[in-house]
Amino acid sequence: MRVSQKAAGFTESVIREMTRQALQHGAVNLAQGFPDFPAPQLLKSAAQKAIDDDINQYAITWGAQNFRRALAAKFLRWQGIEIDPEREITVCCGSTEAMIASLLALVDPGEEVIVFEPFYENYGPDAILSGATPRSVTLHPPGNTDGDWSIDPAELRAAFNAKTRAIIVNTPHNPTGKVFTRTELELIRDLCVEHDVIVLTDEIYEHILYDGAAHISPATIDGLRERTVTINSLSKSYSVTGWRVGWAIAPPEMTAAIRKVHDFLTVGAAAPLQAAGAVAVALDDAYYAALAAGYAEKRDLLLTALRRAGFTAYRPRGAYYIMTDIASFGFTDDRVFAEHLVREVGVATVPGSSFYSDKRHGSRQVRFAFCKRPETLQKAIACLAKLSG
Repeated sequence: MRVSQKAAGFTESVIREMTRQALQHGAVNLAQGFPDFPAPQLLKSAAQKAIDDDINQYAITWGAQNFRRALAAKFLRWQGIEIDPEREITVCCGSTEAMIASLLALVDPGEEVIVFEPFYENYGPDAILSGATPRSVTLHPPGNTDGDWSIDPAELRAAFNAKTRAIIVNTPHNPTGKVFTRTELELIRDLCVEHDVIVLTDEIYEHILYDGAAHISPATIDGLRERTVTINSLSKSYSVTGWRVGWAIAPPEMTAAIRKVHDFLTVGAAAPLQAAGAVAVALDDAYYAALAAGYAEKRDLLLTALRRAGFTAYRPRGAYYIMTDIASFGFTDDRVFAEHLVREVGVATVPGSSFYSDKRHGSRQVRFAFCKRPETLQKAIACLAKLSG
């Protein structure tokens, strides 16, 4: 039996593999980015009420109307853009499905999709599954560990060509914690307009920001509204990664295509969880301020411990991951080091090579997630102290 060339073109998820290893060895899981603390009670109660109210059957394929209206209201409130919930929103089974549905709907085989690397590991396989070729542009680490990862404008310009159909922008960024600036987004805008390229944005960490960083949705940049698909979900802002409720916001012509693909991929997201989502996205500013403040404390706690243990740890400005360099430990293979950590030290992390198309570029990097309870982080810190010895 043979498998398709598409399936042979990428490996299974390294992140999920490291979670399995954490379970196997009883290690603290700082690999996969899921919170180990409860979701907001208001959200859980809304889901329970929806089930008690027998909201058990199919919602409208592209999303329950009350949820789409709530999403439109939130986008207007936070980004200042008015969208039509009837023609410009598709509710999907998580942002993961929103991304692949959008690529399948808008990109043709033989075209290219630009991806900034290190990248969230789904983006490359998503492009391949849509028949496209991913083209990588490097995010360069800062000269000091408190700086920001940066784009080389010349490298980005060189990636655009006649085959380029789309560019994926993840801000705040997984795994580096980079928050794209207005200047960077305007550069992307200029190149997309020049080459007639669409923008697919993953904004799942939009409310998890530090040190005064501000999230700028690419759709708010002049000239990008009509060529941008904005992707998001409930997972990170409301600590419900297992609910799998996401959405794609796009102009009507794009949305019509995305809805067709989405329908045949999954039919629709869970109806009672969409009802709860309508409650979640209406939470007030105080909720999001507390969310970011809580994560800032966790970031600083783990960042200090990693540096004390010997890692070159880069301070993230958004999301809930810390990217590190492991050169000081004498390892030249990130996967060997990650397996050493999970077996001998008791902490699971993600090898940096899983975030690069050329695995050599991440061979001295690993990523840690800090979306955990304080006691979980303290347990991990106690284990990491073995390294400093």
